[in-house]
Amino acid sequence: MSQFPAATRLRFVLVGTQHPGNMGAAARALKTMGLARMVLVAPEKPLDEEAFRRSAGAEDVLGDAPVMATLAEAVADCTLVLGCTARARRVQLEEYLPSDAAARAVAKAGEGAEVALVFGRERTGLTNEELQLCHAAVHIPSDPSFSSLNLAAAVQVLAYETRMQLLGAQPAAEAEPADVREPVASHEQMESFFAQLGDTLDEIDFHKGRAPESAMRKLRRLFLRGEPTEQEVRLLRGILADTQRMARLARENGKEG
Repeated sequence: MSQFPAATRLRFVLVGTQHPGNMGAAARALKTMGLARMVLVAPEKPLDEEAFRRSAGAEDVLGDAPVMATLAEAVADCTLVLGCTARARRVQLEEYLPSDAAARAVAKAGEGAEVALVFGRERTGLTNEELQLCHAAVHIPSDPSFSSLNLAAAVQVLAYETRMQLLGAQPAAEAEPADVREPVASHEQMESFFAQLGDTLDEIDFHKGRAPESAMRKLRRLFLRGEPTEQEVRLLRGILADTQRMARLARENGKEG
């Protein structure tokens, strides 16, 4: 059990890891910083002797790490998902330095929310589709002439920054919150909303023959930036449901006419 309550709501998610040893080294990086939650998403190879050897005392963190089939499944209950990536990506996301990302993650976890820090494959990182599931990106400003950073080293950087934020936030965490906000909608709830939003825009022919991807990317950023609550998402989905119903009635009346 971590000495920091907020740390129990912070998870480090490794996606598509190619070398088992890196999963062990990442577990060690977390434990040295007092963190214990690691999630593995579709690793290329299962944990093996090398993975546990490289965990070097963090066998509990490694052994307790659940294995998920997809990133969406791994972060379904999160209200903040930060993806570690290089800058050159087609997906436009708000970008944080590690210290700023850790500050936001710890602050959100301190409010009682589940938070995920996501790391991609050793060679190729996170795909654009996976980055689309993130609220913001984290960029480690390594030397551009030699920017390749080992997966476990990247985890160590974010784990260190997270610990520094936890140490700084410890006194404040003991105080009673002045204003308790309604729960922010989870990642799974937001993805369901986005799916319904996409269907609704199609039904009302919003795109008018244009590719819908650009509009949906902008709408995703807009709603994720606003951090709607569960109640607000229910309200939005109710509006969409009525819009879909009216669109169906209009089509049916058109056929009758």
